[in-house]
Amino acid sequence: MSTLTKISGSFDQPHDAATTETKVSASQSVECDPHLVFLEPEDNPQNMSSFRRWLAVLIISSASLCVTCTSSIASHFAAFTEQGVAETFHVSQEVTVLGISLFVVGLGSGPLLVGPLSEVYGRNIVYQISYALFFIFTFPVVFAPNIAVFLVFRLITGFCGSAFLSVAGGSVSDMFPNSSIASPMAVYTISPFIGPVAGPVISGFINQHLYWEWTYRVQLCWIFVEFLMLLLFVPETYVPVILKKKARRLRKSTGDPKFYAPLDRREGTLTSAILVSCYKPFQLLIFDRMALLLDSWNALILGILYLAFQAFPIIFENIHGFNMQDTGLAFIGIGFGMLSAISTQPLWNRGVPFSLAFSIKSILMVLISRLYARETAKHNGNPPPEMRLIMGQVGAILVPVGLFWLAFTTYPQVHWIAPIIASVPFGSGIYFVFTSTFTYLVTAYRPIAASAMASNSALRSAFAAAFPLFAGAMYNRLGTVGATALLAGLSTIMAPLPFIFYRIGARLRKNSRFAAD
Repeated sequence: MSTLTKISGSFDQPHDAATTETKVSASQSVECDPHLVFLEPEDNPQNMSSFRRWLAVLIISSASLCVTCTSSIASHFAAFTEQGVAETFHVSQEVTVLGISLFVVGLGSGPLLVGPLSEVYGRNIVYQISYALFFIFTFPVVFAPNIAVFLVFRLITGFCGSAFLSVAGGSVSDMFPNSSIASPMAVYTISPFIGPVAGPVISGFINQHLYWEWTYRVQLCWIFVEFLMLLLFVPETYVPVILKKKARRLRKSTGDPKFYAPLDRREGTLTSAILVSCYKPFQLLIFDRMALLLDSWNALILGILYLAFQAFPIIFENIHGFNMQDTGLAFIGIGFGMLSAISTQPLWNRGVPFSLAFSIKSILMVLISRLYARETAKHNGNPPPEMRLIMGQVGAILVPVGLFWLAFTTYPQVHWIAPIIASVPFGSGIYFVFTSTFTYLVTAYRPIAASAMASNSALRSAFAAAFPLFAGAMYNRLGTVGATALLAGLSTIMAPLPFIFYRIGARLRKNSRFAAD
């Protein structure tokens, strides 16, 4: 595989290196090989208008939100219409919860295939085919004749939608240089986590007034609209594929078959690339303790988020007497926390005036952002990956605080607004934890950034699939206070990780055979 191909497949900071490689290719085409095509300014996705690039980011992000929303819609419908579904398919209520678990399993396993495909055929074709299949295979879910068909196609639709959890981040990094990538990447990063929160809100309204199949009928309409927007407004952004198409056009227009792009001469086969993408993430989890612990921390928090889709109906419907619609609205607290967290992104970016930040955010956040800016300047604008964990430290505190607060406000005598308010810091902590960890993984494990993200996705999906399965039994046995406090305790045990790795991460990277030193 060419250097350009490797660089363009990375999540973090591919652009300066890619631009350098492009200039080298241009020089080679003039001095060494006139048939090697190179990237000209009009071909560079970073030279598109700001409006067009941001439109593509918003469409990709909304498509990702739609996919993850589908998973939580299933969990919410399982929580609120179990009796109707059990009667429709003649199964026990516990079986219906598999709808979310199998969908998430598909989300976790899909990146192992679509990642290598996107490096050969480009981002766009992967988006279009995967979303078309996502749309087509949702029909058997809506009109399933039995529970087996329903569950099988839940797994398949999750697999088809996984491209937006593995490839989309690369599209964002293709279109924006290092100096301006933070904000668009933050918008994309939060979309897969806003999706599960939006699902209960949407399905709560639907199930309150209509039968459960309408949940997926509305989803079908949404998927179709997203598919049309992907076709019309999202361009190809993967530089090696752009060069490959350019070489094809030159061969056709000039009649000279010698024109070629770096991707035409890539080493290895697609099969070998898929095999590597399958074993490398698990090799990383087995032999690198830092990656294993950070991925386990992420997996626990996402598992707790998906468990909440079974726990909130118990807390708000059984204890406070909420109906379906009102219980769906109870998830707004988590969503508000996430949106509040993303609004602090300018504080983490360089160049924000202290006076502006002070006027709109807390003193704590300002001090942290100033610490980040000072450390960045100390390392000549190229801070070590461990600096990314400062944001994770904030999240590590907020997540258990929110969960303990939630646990001890679930008593019937406590007003229902208290647990909703408690879920706000939990939602904020989720954003800080995942944004910090994602950025750290792609910088600390730069040589295998795609595999590092795939290992994180696989472990997260495993936990998110498993936690809803035992949520009901755990809350019935321990009660709302005990069960939620147990989750808070587990998150507290994992909370020191970003503080520890902030201190010793550089030393661990030196001794790792996977991490960048």
